[in-house]
Amino acid sequence: MKTLHIDLAQRSYDIHIAPGLLSRVGEEIRKVCPKAQRLAIVTDANVEPLYSAQVEDSLEHAGFDTGLFAGPAGEGAKCATHLAALWEAMMHYGLTRTDAVVALGGGVVGDLAGFAAATILRGVDFIQIPTTLLAQVDSSVGGKVAIDLAAGKNLAGCFWQPKVVLMDPETLNTLDDKTFSDGMAEVVKYGCIADREFFDFLCVHPSRAELMANIEHILYTCCNIKRSVVEKDELDTGKRMILNFGHTLGHAYELAGNYETWTHGQAVAAGMCAAAKLGVGLGVTPAGLPERVETLLKALALPTHIDCDAETYAAAIGRDKKGTGGDISVILLEEMGRAVVKKMPKAELLEELR
Repeated sequence: MKTLHIDLAQRSYDIHIAPGLLSRVGEEIRKVCPKAQRLAIVTDANVEPLYSAQVEDSLEHAGFDTGLFAGPAGEGAKCATHLAALWEAMMHYGLTRTDAVVALGGGVVGDLAGFAAATILRGVDFIQIPTTLLAQVDSSVGGKVAIDLAAGKNLAGCFWQPKVVLMDPETLNTLDDKTFSDGMAEVVKYGCIADREFFDFLCVHPSRAELMANIEHILYTCCNIKRSVVEKDELDTGKRMILNFGHTLGHAYELAGNYETWTHGQAVAAGMCAAAKLGVGLGVTPAGLPERVETLLKALALPTHIDCDAETYAAAIGRDKKGTGGDISVILLEEMGRAVVKKMPKAELLEELR
């Protein structure tokens, strides 16, 4: 088992990565939640028939009582209505402050379960068991939890670090190719912002079979990069912003498709390409780098361009959480493997995007 330690003082925790770990989650959770009696397992309609029985069996063998809460799959579940329903269900189940919430699923489940854990009874322990590639390399680590509002994604949330993150790479075998590629956008992001050699490795091994043959290395590398950033900037006020490379413009593409046409990973992929070109135009990014990013993303069956009008760009940038007043922090590449945060007026960014 590969293990990474996230050092955040009293909020520190470990990430464990191992094939077959799903059958041993009970013993791992018992180590970090010794007083818990009840565990509220939050999952969705896609994941529940695949893994809930195995997880419940492991938890019950470790002495936990379990309650399963399976909501609808998809981004639409990450809303105030479903959050309120989850709160009520947890109270009906009898959750107490010494118990815990377990997120079993992808990024939507992790966000919803994490926000519920952070707010129910003024906060209970939280465990992440991510089952998608995107969740394993990105959203399950770092403590950001949120729900969506009508005004945009992830606008109501908080920081609530998990007690432990348990990753079983074997869960990735049940993903369809589109969902697997969706997660690869975030994998590519890590190479772009912090590890040129890792980016080069992905260029040489772009097929799903090759990637799965090296999946533990990929998961560990991405989580280790995120660890190093989060430890320096837990609350996303400085360096952690580089983790949003491709996201500012990607959010515009998600909005342009009404959060239905484009997945998060597809939008981020196109956003990274647009940000790389923007960096060239601003004199920050070397010429030729955008083409390298595009070539890899195409090999991974991800889009490199999404049409977006000026009005949608303006709406997305206006809601971006990296904005302060009339300025926005844009993440650009100084070279492959090194990202910088460039603060600029929102109006200037919109002019550059025309």
